[in-house]
Amino acid sequence: MHLRLPPKIKVLEAAASLADGRVKVLNDKEALVKSSDGSREYHVYLDVERREACSTDNGTVYRRYIGYPIIALLMIKGVLPYDEKVGNALKGINWRELNERYKKYSIVEEEVKKIALSRGVSPSYIDKFKESVYSLIKLKVRLKLSDKCFGR
Repeated sequence: MHLRLPPKIKVLEAAASLADGRVKVLNDKEALVKSSDGSREYHVYLDVERREACSTDNGTVYRRYIGYPIIALLMIKGVLPYDEKVGNALKGINWRELNERYKKYSIVEEEVKKIALSRGVSPSYIDKFKESVYSLIKLKVRLKLSDKCFGR
């Protein structure tokens, strides 16, 4: 089974997780990613050569899409680009709280862009980064679901 494409906002969430320093690489195929509020930790497995991945985040486990922890690890590995300007503009955002409050990614994204704008980064710059990374995910990233981190 292949993992589905993620909601586009997950690109931004991945960039924020890197800027926050919430990604701890364990070895060449595994990492731990702390949630934005610090209450959860996700185990991520990614084998770029075999095109296999899994993560214990809800999006990957329950919706079977490429969750933001996998995207973050793809950025660390250089498969996908990371933009420090975008990451820093999104640093410190409590994504979980926003997702639970608004229950709609489009509204969360608007809130996140307002925060970025207050930090000097325009919504159009955020959109360009998000769209360019997402198009690379569509073109280059086809991952089979691995069982390497489920059941732990």
